[in-house]
Amino acid sequence: MSLIDKYNREIRYLRVSVTDRCDLRCFYCMPKGFDGYEEPEDWLSYAEIERIIASFTRLGVNAVRITGGEPLVRKNLPELVSRLSALPGLDDLSLSTNATRLGKHAQELYDAGISRINVSLDTVDPVKFNEITQGKLEKITQGLLKAKEVGLDPIKINMVIMKGVNDDDVEDMVEFCMQNDFTLRFIETMPVGDTGRNAANYFIDLHEIEKRLAQKYELIPAVMKGAGPARYVQVAGTDFKIGFITPISQHFCDTCNRVRLSATGTLYMCLGDEHKYDLRPLIRKGISDDELDQVIRDAINLKPLKHEFNENPEKVVRFMSMTGG
Repeated sequence: MSLIDKYNREIRYLRVSVTDRCDLRCFYCMPKGFDGYEEPEDWLSYAEIERIIASFTRLGVNAVRITGGEPLVRKNLPELVSRLSALPGLDDLSLSTNATRLGKHAQELYDAGISRINVSLDTVDPVKFNEITQGKLEKITQGLLKAKEVGLDPIKINMVIMKGVNDDDVEDMVEFCMQNDFTLRFIETMPVGDTGRNAANYFIDLHEIEKRLAQKYELIPAVMKGAGPARYVQVAGTDFKIGFITPISQHFCDTCNRVRLSATGTLYMCLGDEHKYDLRPLIRKGISDDELDQVIRDAINLKPLKHEFNENPEKVVRFMSMTGG
């Protein structure tokens, strides 16, 4: 079966947030001093998450990424991973994390069925890292090395580029990732909520970063496994790949293949739009599997043709950690 929206895009990828909480405070993601988290009883249970994802896989989705907030803040996450990895038709189960707790959980996540991870890391300068996140870089590097040790592969580093904040760290991050066999992906800032709109003041077109790197490295086109929108190049003579995610300078809406499920069961069709469908009330009222499948089909038709980050940056009022990474 296939899940196809009204613009004839096939939806194959679901990003699932298991919590809106995080143990870092990246200024472009979460408002300073924010404590308006959802209550844990409002989160979907693991059984409810499994049931919704089973519906998506029946409809043709084959790639799922577990996100947050910080997903490892939620207890017993490997239990959910084990349940999801057993679902028929789910070929790609991955995790996005800030790596603060990865040193403790990498082995059990790998054993439960996570094969690859994305790690948010915007600088390898400890002082600057603390300024951006209010956290300690040492915990992240320890987590990354443990993930590499247990066999998680590939490990992709996601770096949000911000003018005057970390744009001078690009070459250092390239060298760090090359030395450790990590894949590096640069991401443009997006106006998601007030925090994101503030960070948009630091926007840099990633084509500028690519041109800069091309002066130092020979870059050749490359491809890499994954369900997301990154465009990749490779440093000639190495296996090292760099990805560019450009939702502002060169959006990829016409090939968008994904939707997002929040920790409270809200299905968001587009990161840059407020269209949503609340699945939790239906699940808790006892909707049948056939009815759930049909609800998801109906919800997918709310997916807009494209985001309006450029034309209408005030449109999205929720901030990133509420939506899911």
